[in-house]
Amino acid sequence: MSERQARPASNAEPVDPLRVWFRFIRLSRRVTAAVAAELRELGLSIPQFDVLSTLSEREGLTQQELAARLYVTKGNVSGLIDRLVEAGLVERRSIPGDRRSHALHLTGAGAEVAARGIAAQAAYVARTLGRLDDADLRAFEDLVVKWRELARADASI
Repeated sequence: MSERQARPASNAEPVDPLRVWFRFIRLSRRVTAAVAAELRELGLSIPQFDVLSTLSEREGLTQQELAARLYVTKGNVSGLIDRLVEAGLVERRSIPGDRRSHALHLTGAGAEVAARGIAAQAAYVARTLGRLDDADLRAFEDLVVKWRELARADASI
């Protein structure tokens, strides 16, 4: 890797937000593809892993609550849940007093696969982002949080 590829442009050069945006998008695609490859070895797609990892943090969500957490439609979640139920990784449980909704829970096998997926993701992060020094990592987190706040404010306009 050349010095130019390894190092960002010097501070003397003007920074083009659009160039930064494209670099960020390409990086996002690269890391998503890398994690997707590791999850495929576990028999999971990224959306399936998203469901399992979310349920590992908070079981008992309804499909509507899960869809809101994942920023997808209830219809998208419905198909995912159907396949995960068929695979024996998730189960639907009745909610007393609510005949239309079900609480979603991981099965033992689902919890095991979720844990393996989380470990694979953590290992990838450790091999990449985790190699930044504390100051760089803190600066990166600060920038991501600032960008998130700008995006949230823009969405409310």
